[in-house]
Amino acid sequence: MQTSLCMLLAAASFLGGFSALTEDATTESFNIFLNGSTTTAESVSVGLQDHSTRPPTTTAQTALNTTSSITGIPSVTDKELDSKGTTNSEEENTNKEEEKEDDKKTEEKKTTLDCPPLGLESLQVDDSQIQASSYQREGLGPHRGRLNIQSGIEDGDLHDGAWCAEYKDQHQWLEVDAIHLTLFTGVILQGRNSIWSWDWVHTYKVQLSNDSVNWETCQNGTVDAIFEGNQNPETPVLGLLPVPTVARFIRINPQTWYTNGTVCLRAEILGCRVHDPDDIYSSEQKPGSSDALDFRHHNYKEMRKLMKSVTDECPDITHVYTIGKSYTGLKLYVMVISDNPSKHELGEPEFRYVAGMHGNEALGRELVLNLMQYLCREYKKGNQRVVRLVTETRIHLLPSMNPDGYEAAYEKGSELAGWAEGRYSFEGIDLNHNFPDLNNIMWDAEEAAADKSKVTNHYIPIPEYYTQEDAFVSPETRAVISWMQDIPFVLSANLHGGELVVTYPFDCTRDWAPQEDTPTADNAFFRWLATVYASTNLVMANPDRRICHYEDFQKHNNIINGGAWHTVPGSMNDFSYMHTNCFEVTVELSCDKFPHVSELPVEWENNKESLLVYMEQVHRGIKGVIRDKLTKQGIPDAVVKVEDHDHDIRSAADGDYWRLLNPGDYKVVVWAEGYFPSMRRCNVGMEPRPTMCDFILTKTPVQMLKEIRAKGGKIPQDLQLRLRALRLRKLRASTKVLNRRRESQRLQEEQQRTRRARSTRARRE
Repeated sequence: MQTSLCMLLAAASFLGGFSALTEDATTESFNIFLNGSTTTAESVSVGLQDHSTRPPTTTAQTALNTTSSITGIPSVTDKELDSKGTTNSEEENTNKEEEKEDDKKTEEKKTTLDCPPLGLESLQVDDSQIQASSYQREGLGPHRGRLNIQSGIEDGDLHDGAWCAEYKDQHQWLEVDAIHLTLFTGVILQGRNSIWSWDWVHTYKVQLSNDSVNWETCQNGTVDAIFEGNQNPETPVLGLLPVPTVARFIRINPQTWYTNGTVCLRAEILGCRVHDPDDIYSSEQKPGSSDALDFRHHNYKEMRKLMKSVTDECPDITHVYTIGKSYTGLKLYVMVISDNPSKHELGEPEFRYVAGMHGNEALGRELVLNLMQYLCREYKKGNQRVVRLVTETRIHLLPSMNPDGYEAAYEKGSELAGWAEGRYSFEGIDLNHNFPDLNNIMWDAEEAAADKSKVTNHYIPIPEYYTQEDAFVSPETRAVISWMQDIPFVLSANLHGGELVVTYPFDCTRDWAPQEDTPTADNAFFRWLATVYASTNLVMANPDRRICHYEDFQKHNNIINGGAWHTVPGSMNDFSYMHTNCFEVTVELSCDKFPHVSELPVEWENNKESLLVYMEQVHRGIKGVIRDKLTKQGIPDAVVKVEDHDHDIRSAADGDYWRLLNPGDYKVVVWAEGYFPSMRRCNVGMEPRPTMCDFILTKTPVQMLKEIRAKGGKIPQDLQLRLRALRLRKLRASTKVLNRRRESQRLQEEQQRTRRARSTRARRE
C-alpha cells in the first residue's frame, strides 16, 4: 500500500503543478478535470501520512537496569534489547549490520507517502455514505461492502459478507461519499465472505465525481484504467490510481468477475482529506489523543526499543524479562511496572495484560505499549490514581504473545493483511485453542463421581499426553503456561480484535455444543469484570454504534459468556481459571483487527479508562496471609474455600492469597496439609479495596510428630499427651462406628430370622 514518490510527482504535474514536497506533507496546486469541465482548487494543502509498512524508529540512549529475582525467569539485559540477545561477538556484529540495513530501509520508506483508509472497515464511513446501483437483498446491500466484514453462518442472513449486485453486467457500481474533498489514491478489494458461495471481482474501473451526477473514469494515458481485482474471496488486492485525483465521490465499477459467481465485493478506499474553502466543516479537527504517546505500529525491533526507552525513563518502577521464545526465536518480552518491580511483595496482587495471541490482531499490542508509556509518565507527574496502581499492584504487560504471526501481518500492512494473515503461529497453531482442555476433564470426573463435592474444582493438573515432547503444543503456549505457574497472578485480560465485546469463562461448552451458556462458579464476578471494561469503553458504551459484522452484542450489554458465543476448547481463559488462581476475560477491542496508524490515537482514548479501571478490580474481594501458629511463617498451597462458591484457590509461596468476590458476607474456610482447618466470616464492602482476612493455622499433633522424627529430635511430653488424647479420641470414634455397624448387622440378622420364622409358620398352616 505504498505510493511511490515518482507517482506523486506525476500526479502533481498532471493536476496542475508541484509546489513543495516534504516528509510530513505536500502542498500542491490541482486542476481537477471532470466531465470536460475544469474545477480549480488553488494551493490545495494535502496532509499525506506515512503509510509505509515499516515506520521510522526511535533510538533509546541510556542503559537498562533489569536485574531479576524471579526464579526461573531470565532478566533482559541492555545487550539483549539492543542486539537481539546474542552473546557471541560475531553474531552481535551480524545482527547489528542487519539492524543497520533495516534502519536504512526504514529511512528510505520514510519518503513513501500514502493516504489512509477512509474507514469502511473501521466503520468511520457511515452506512448512509455508501450507495449502489442495485443489490440482491438487504443482507447483501451496499452497507455490507466493507473490507473484511464477516458474514453470518447461513447465506440469506440480514448480515451477509459483501455487497452483491442484483444484475450481472458492467453497469453495476458501489459508490462512497467521502463527505469532504478528498485526494483519492487507491482502492482495496476483496471478494465475498461466505462458506457457501464463491464470488469476487476480477477487474474493475474507478470513477470520480464532485456531485455524484457527472462522473469521469480514471484514465491510464488515453484509455480507461482497468484495475486488477481478486483471484479468491479473502486476499485483499490494492489498486493504485494512475493519477491521484481530488474529488468527493468515488465509484467502483466491476468489469469482470468469477465465472460461476456474481458481482460481489468488499472494499476500502484510500484518500487524504484536502482543504476546501467552501466546506463549512473543513475546520473540524479529527479526533485524537491528548497523551503524547508513540502512536504507530511497532515491529519486533521497534517494540524492544520502545520498551527500553520506557525503562530508561522510569528505571525505578519498570523491569523487563523474557518468558521464552517463539518458534522462530523471537523473545516473548514482559514489562513489569510496580514500585518494587523485580520481586513479589507480600500481599501485593499480580496482574497481567496479554496481547497479540493472534498476531494480526494488532491493536492490543499497541495499547499495551501505550499503557507502558502512560503509566511511566503519569507516575512521574504524580497522578494519584496511577501512583496508587503502581504502588499497590505488580503489573505485567506482555505485548506480543505471537510475535511470528505479527511480523507476517506487519509485512503486509494494516489493510492488506486480510482477516487471517498472521493469526496463527509460525507452525499454523491457533494459540487460543492450544492450552490443555481441563474443562472436560473436570466435567467427566463429576459425572463419574458418586459425590460431586469430592471432585477437584481448581488446580486441575495438566494431562499426561499434553506434557510429551511430541505433543502439538507451540513454544509460545509452553512459555505462557510456565509463566502462569511461576507468578501468582490474580487477574488478567487477553486482548483480541475483530469485534467489540468482552467474553468471560467458560469458553468451552459441555458436550461440544457449538453455542451454549456455560457459566463458572464465579459467574457473577466474571460478569462484573466484563461489565467494568465494556461500560467504560467509549465505543462499546455508545448505544448508536453500528454492529461490527453480524452479531448485535449491545443486546447483551456488550458482554457474553464465551461458550454462548462459540465454543473454544483449550482456551487460555479457561486454563487460567482451572489451573491457577487467576481470573481472566477476553476483550475484543475493535471491529478492525489491524487499524490504520492514523486511528491509533482514537483507539487509545476509547480504551484508556477501560484499561485502568479493569486493573483496579484486582483489589476487590478478600485477601490476607495464612500463617503457622507457632513459627508465624506463611503456609504455601493452603486451600481457601468460600461457601456457595464451588471454586477454591490456594495461597502463594509466602502464604498470601487473594480471592476476588463481589460485595457480600462470606463464610471462608482455610485448610492445609498437616493443619487443623480454620473458619472466618469475611465481609466484602462496596468500596474498591480488599477486605483483610488473615488466618492462623495450628498443626495437627501427627504432623508435628512427623516433623520432629524427621529431624531426629525428642518428642516433648506435652506433645505425647496430646497424641495420646488424639489417639484415644480416634479410638472412641472408631469404636462408635464399629458398634453402630455391628448393631445394624444384628438388626438385619434379627429381621431375616423373623421373616424366615413367619414363612415357616405360613407353610405349616
